[in-house]
Amino acid sequence: IVTACTSGTHNIGLGAKLIALGDADAMLVGGAEMATTPVGLGGFAAARALSTRNDDPEAASRPWDRDRDGFVLGDGAGVLMLEEYEMARARGAKIYAEVLGFGMSGDAYHMTLPPENGRGAAAAMSNAIRDAGVAIERISYINAHGTSTNAGDLAESRAIETVLGTAAAQVAVSSTKSMVGHLLGAAGAVEAIFSILAMRDQVAPPTINLDNPDEGCNL
Repeated sequence: IVTACTSGTHNIGLGAKLIALGDADAMLVGGAEMATTPVGLGGFAAARALSTRNDDPEAASRPWDRDRDGFVLGDGAGVLMLEEYEMARARGAKIYAEVLGFGMSGDAYHMTLPPENGRGAAAAMSNAIRDAGVAIERISYINAHGTSTNAGDLAESRAIETVLGTAAAQVAVSSTKSMVGHLLGAAGAVEAIFSILAMRDQVAPPTINLDNPDEGCNL
């Protein structure tokens, strides 16, 4: 599955669906990407999506911050083992988390830019919550896409507020891209692992470099 920045997430969700349908007992899912090449960097630079804070690279990725100016491209990989629940229990596997639901959507708005109201992201989140059968009040943490782009961060913030409503103020939201950069096709898998470890350790990872939250980024 190759769906740009959502590849890793789609692999996890669709792998879980195959297991739920009985088409597989176990799946290795995730994503890997190395885009820090002349072509990769040149393409994103031409799209003006990259941060130009080259004099202070540690502070370049700053999701939701007033002074953000684009994302930092990274390379990486993340792989998870999914297994049918009863089978995993029977063999005594250490179970870190359970996939309860999955959702997808598309806004057909623009090849790279989201609509300002984040309607596509909101639909995907709503679909996942409905599929999981989980009450919104039970959501305690969101590992956001949070790329550090002006349009993307604002649209995602609005999408989360739309889906969660008044409950949004009680949910911890962070972007681990502030620390590892944007891993493109690997991002979803790596961020799923961050989230699993957050549940295990009961510690939400921070968003670094968020010094001055931008207007409209209220999470």
